Amino acid sequence: MKRIGFLACKTTLPDTDQAIERRGDAFEHDLMIAALEPSFAAQDLSLHVLDWEAPMEEFEGLDLILLGTAWDYQDKPQAFLAKLEALEARGVIVYNSAAVVRWNATKTYLRDLSDAGAHTIPTLWREVVTNKGALEAMETFGTDRIVVKRQVGAGALGQELLSRGSLPADEWEFGHPAMLQPFLPAIAKEGELSFIFIDGELSHALRKRPAKGDYRIQSLYGGLEEEHTPSPEESAAAKAIVGALPFETPLYARVDMLRGDDGNLMVMEAELIEPFLYPEQGPNLGERLAAAITKRLA
Repeated sequence: MKRIGFLACKTTLPDTDQAIERRGDAFEHDLMIAALEPSFAAQDLSLHVLDWEAPMEEFEGLDLILLGTAWDYQDKPQAFLAKLEALEARGVIVYNSAAVVRWNATKTYLRDLSDAGAHTIPTLWREVVTNKGALEAMETFGTDRIVVKRQVGAGALGQELLSRGSLPADEWEFGHPAMLQPFLPAIAKEGELSFIFIDGELSHALRKRPAKGDYRIQSLYGGLEEEHTPSPEESAAAKAIVGALPFETPLYARVDMLRGDDGNLMVMEAELIEPFLYPEQGPNLGERLAAAITKRLA
């Protein structure tokens, strides 16, 4: 039986001593484990969940590691990357690989996808964002609202929605290298479309909508998901993003897209590190992932 590691973090792991408060979206970790364990066992794979910051000796004997729900990596990206590289140096297979993580961890990868022909949201890249810089971005985009995101970040944590009529104080500064984008009303009207790929093939798709009065689609903020049957054009648009990646087909990928005013889908994110893969909307996810891992181990 092959031993498969599933990396989590302190705030997604169940804490039997209740010494650490779990994240509000830690239930998604539980959904992933519940979806994977039986399917993995059927393929003679045993799943071992562990904190990515655990001592190296706890990783002994693992044949392959999935990055799982290591959802605090953005707070210590260099340590996370160093751990993955150390595991690979010991001969452990890591998916997705440290090289993929290095490319995907900073959202400037979207420039690479744009250069490869992908439709992306207009973006300004700034090391420092101030009140003045936010206003300049609104002028550049011809809009009254912009979204400011961390270049290294996940789950909309620290994200800011700024409007011309309620800018922050003059001394405000975002505090991280940032990407600035126009706010697109489609996020509330149609929602964000997510496409989950396993070994380059579309597994399932879903539509994510924000809670009333919000614009963030993550469950932490009350976002809701529903199954989505993509049209051939939508599937092709998402698959083109996977095809534009500058390395071999990743074991798993989640492509998040939003429809522009011209009706075309634009890529918001190509999530290749530790995306939630929405097993509730993809009941065959565990089987697909187990089969893909078995194939790669062979």
